[in-house]
Amino acid sequence: MTQQAARPAPVAARDLAGGQFRYYDVVMAAFVAILLLSNVLGAGKVAQIWLPGLGYWPFGAGILFFPVSYVIGDVLTEVYGYARARRVIWAGTAAVLFMALMSWVVVALPPAPDWQNQAAYQAIFGQVPRIVLASVCAFWAGEFVNSYVLARMKLLTQGRMLWARTIGSTVAGQGIDSLIFYPLAFLGAAGWTTDLVLTVLFTQWALKVGWEVILTPVTYLVVGFLKRREGVDVYDRGTDFTPFAARV
Repeated sequence: MTQQAARPAPVAARDLAGGQFRYYDVVMAAFVAILLLSNVLGAGKVAQIWLPGLGYWPFGAGILFFPVSYVIGDVLTEVYGYARARRVIWAGTAAVLFMALMSWVVVALPPAPDWQNQAAYQAIFGQVPRIVLASVCAFWAGEFVNSYVLARMKLLTQGRMLWARTIGSTVAGQGIDSLIFYPLAFLGAAGWTTDLVLTVLFTQWALKVGWEVILTPVTYLVVGFLKRREGVDVYDRGTDFTPFAARV
């Protein structure tokens, strides 16, 4: 049976009753967990891979996991609609801000005299305010663009070509994310020329979109599973697409 044939009857997002979903909270928790872990574990490490013809190529380790949050964002919008994805994006934004506050407070606490790991702890968890601001702004804007584009494309395609919606929305969302983050975080900083910022911006954007393409079969499986188990196929007809509304 194809993914299209297995899809439940379409329903407008505004016609859904609140609290009727079985897996929405689980997907929200996965989204926030991936977002926090990618910021904590991947943000501070530069790794490298070998590419044919290019040799060893450095990259930020967070790129291995952060794009998964966009995949989950696609799943949220496709299965549950823009308004419920909006709530999750705000939850993720609040979680990142709280994590940044906790990191700043814990690093700033004076260490015990016999504890010798303050420098290492600060190197890992110390937050540069400029990068935190850039990260939060880029994530917030990129995720909302991603969700909006996917929801609009679903209406335009009448629910067909899921792969086009997920990849197209990621091209737009990750593009906005990269256009905000790298200039805001690094332009004018020591060691960062304009050419370097633009090179890293484009490279990271291309890698993130590539991840979306690679994970497309997984997205199909997860979307198909959730639609069958939840029994809905949400279309954002009549949805208020402002990012600042709290109503679902």
